[in-house]
Amino acid sequence: MNFRHVLRAIGPGMLVAATGVGAGDLATASLVGANLGLAVLWAVVVGAFLKFVLNEGLTRWQLATGSTLVEGCVARLGRTVIWLFLAYLALWSFLVGAALMSAIGVTAHAIYPLAGTDAGAARTDKVIYGVAHSLLAVLLVRLGGYRLFERVMSVCIGVMFVVAVLTAVALRPPIGEFFQGLSIPRIPAGGVSWTIALLGGVGGTVTVLCYGYWIREEGRLGVEHLKTCRVDLAAGYVVTAIFGLAMVVIGNSLGELEGSGARLVVQIAERLQETFGGTGPLVKWAFLAGAWGAVFSSLLGVWQSVPYLFADLWQLTRPGRRDDGSRTRQVDTTSLAYRSFLYAISLVPIIGLVAVNFQSMQKVYAMVGALFIPMLAGVLLYLNGQSRFVGDRHKNAPLTTAVLIGAMLLFLFAGVSEIRDQWIGPQ
Repeated sequence: MNFRHVLRAIGPGMLVAATGVGAGDLATASLVGANLGLAVLWAVVVGAFLKFVLNEGLTRWQLATGSTLVEGCVARLGRTVIWLFLAYLALWSFLVGAALMSAIGVTAHAIYPLAGTDAGAARTDKVIYGVAHSLLAVLLVRLGGYRLFERVMSVCIGVMFVVAVLTAVALRPPIGEFFQGLSIPRIPAGGVSWTIALLGGVGGTVTVLCYGYWIREEGRLGVEHLKTCRVDLAAGYVVTAIFGLAMVVIGNSLGELEGSGARLVVQIAERLQETFGGTGPLVKWAFLAGAWGAVFSSLLGVWQSVPYLFADLWQLTRPGRRDDGSRTRQVDTTSLAYRSFLYAISLVPIIGLVAVNFQSMQKVYAMVGALFIPMLAGVLLYLNGQSRFVGDRHKNAPLTTAVLIGAMLLFLFAGVSEIRDQWIGPQ
């Protein structure tokens, strides 16, 4: 296999990595590093591994049955799933859309202020940049199709990965402490909540479902492609884990940090400028460029992929539509359902950007997003746990079942902790 074939094989996995890492992930990993040091680096690796197992499970289902996981849930759990998930997806998309527009707006303002540097100008710039990036993402998706989307995402993830890793290396973390944090699982006193947040924050949530649509774009329709998909996913989550490790190292090296999301990322860039002295300005702008790449790739990935889910669900509502797992064709990105949701996710969240209290919206988002992964783990335990659905060869192995149960319990605890922290306050 030549280098071009290798790159093609790991394309969808890189899309998973690029979409799953945003401003919130940068901020969480940095805060954990600042508060707990390098002792919990192992949690990044474990979190990435658990997301790999979940994504491998939904991929195995799709390649073994010919149906997406959404179709499988409808066929095996009943058509009520369609309406429940449509309602969930609409709310999640509004909240995530507003959060991503806000994050890219704050990051872009830090790079190039349009209206000034005071608080009022920053709010204006956030809206202008947020809307502009949203419309740019729509243009890329509609005019360039999957191939242009893949190329842009590759550039974004390349920038954010290289910048984060080089910055972490330049900060010269203690090697012994680094490898000890990787190899010996332990949680410093008072660090349970932070560690759980780090475990749950690695990779995406709802967007993991979109990997199935991306591999269809690559023509992977049968079980003969399962090995390639496993390698692909492994590469994607290795990149995700390395990026997370780098951000923990950066947070640990900078000391005490405050804030959340993109505003914390901007604070990190400013602290890096102070830390590196004469080369500080270069490091600051490079880090902001990497942060922009991380946030824009998340926004572009959501804009391109989540309409797949809506279009798939919408087709299942049509009278006479078969949901027995017999369909293997890709969702039509020129369909009215796909285009309508793409335009909706790019425009409707502007309301949240300009007219909704962001703190209140963040609380609702925490509740909506936190419990998706444990639900996904439960569905995979049921669907992939029965030979009559996937066959003996592709049924969950005992070890996979154990990992899925562990992931479901862990992410359920992480979700409850996130909801508690948002609505009641950290314990």
